[in-house]
Amino acid sequence: MANTNVDYDRNDLPVLLPIYYKKLFPYGPFYRWLNYGGVPKTYFCHREFSFTLKDDVYIRYQSFPDQHDMEKEIQKACPYKIDIGAVFSHKPKDHKMVKGTSFQALEKELVFDIDMTDYDDVRKCCSGADICGNCWPLMTIAIKILDKTLEEDFGFDHRLFVYSGRRGIHCWIADETARKLSQNARTAIAEYLSLVKGGENQIKKITLHDPLHPSIVRALSVVHAHFEDLALDKQDILGCKESWDKVLALVPDEALREQLGKDMTKGENSKQRWALLKGRVKKEVEKGGSRKSQLCIQEIMFQYCYPRLDVNVSKGVNHLLKSPFCIHPKTGRVCVPIDAEHAEKFDPTKVPSISQLCHELDNAMDTPETDEPAAKRRRDYKKTSLHTSVKIFDNFLDKLEKSWKGKLIQQSDMKKEF
Repeated sequence: MANTNVDYDRNDLPVLLPIYYKKLFPYGPFYRWLNYGGVPKTYFCHREFSFTLKDDVYIRYQSFPDQHDMEKEIQKACPYKIDIGAVFSHKPKDHKMVKGTSFQALEKELVFDIDMTDYDDVRKCCSGADICGNCWPLMTIAIKILDKTLEEDFGFDHRLFVYSGRRGIHCWIADETARKLSQNARTAIAEYLSLVKGGENQIKKITLHDPLHPSIVRALSVVHAHFEDLALDKQDILGCKESWDKVLALVPDEALREQLGKDMTKGENSKQRWALLKGRVKKEVEKGGSRKSQLCIQEIMFQYCYPRLDVNVSKGVNHLLKSPFCIHPKTGRVCVPIDAEHAEKFDPTKVPSISQLCHELDNAMDTPETDEPAAKRRRDYKKTSLHTSVKIFDNFLDKLEKSWKGKLIQQSDMKKEF
């Protein structure tokens, strides 16, 4: 469905949210995901949800026995944001009736959070919460590197990437082994994926070692495929002296750095200067120059392009994360799933807003469907551009569902034995 370019006004949110939660939120697929086939039976009803209401009123430890009760409570509260938490030892809504030490977070999807704000030191087009087509490819690279690493290095099959609604992405790993991981294991995986280290005052944030780890080599192939377009064209990282001085500060050998500073004046644009830089480093290595300089090209590329994780989000079993299909109150955009295989085609500026979806729904209502029974009519979200995003989610669920069917058969066989 074409983008209708309906402007979003945050003042309309109290009026639009009841419509969205009543007619458009995909409760069926959402419950199908978090119920995990009812294996075990208490999995959904022991799950924590939190609601952020108007004026930042925050309510934790919400839980629901089933899909119907969840729908009813969400439509009643009309939360500005829904966060998903852990599966607990008891129903979260009853946590005050349980002794503190007995109420424990047991399981949760392994999650990752990548925020464009963490790239502010390497992007020139935007800063803070702003994004555009010149910096969003950083998120594309992050999706591609994470997706391959999580699959090939850890064997996770069920990876859901979601646009945060404003300036970043989330990743949910739904494999049973991932959901059961301890805090130490989650921390180890997050650290394994974190190469960019150091705060604002740290100039060089990447240090590689020879020989390169296979996962680094694989990530480097992704960065190579995007580096020229992103770093040299869109971000123009060698476009002026101020910019190239920033890049050359990452070169560890002082003599080489000084020579590169002279070389930069001979180029007319970032592409030419990058070619000069690579050529000079290659000559230095061939002459048997400093070992520290051998990997500086790769270190520069990674500093400007490698994923920057918020490690703290991944570490804890009890960390809350914004739910897919929420509405971001500041942009009005839906937190939609992203097709990782075609991540380069995802454009956050074309993600439907709640205003657009309600407008599309109004238009659909003006052209009623046939006289088919209500049970056979399309769900309302299928009449809007949200349908494409729900389809991506359904594809994720179809694959995930196969993983719990075996568990259901096993449970059934055990009952027969008794």
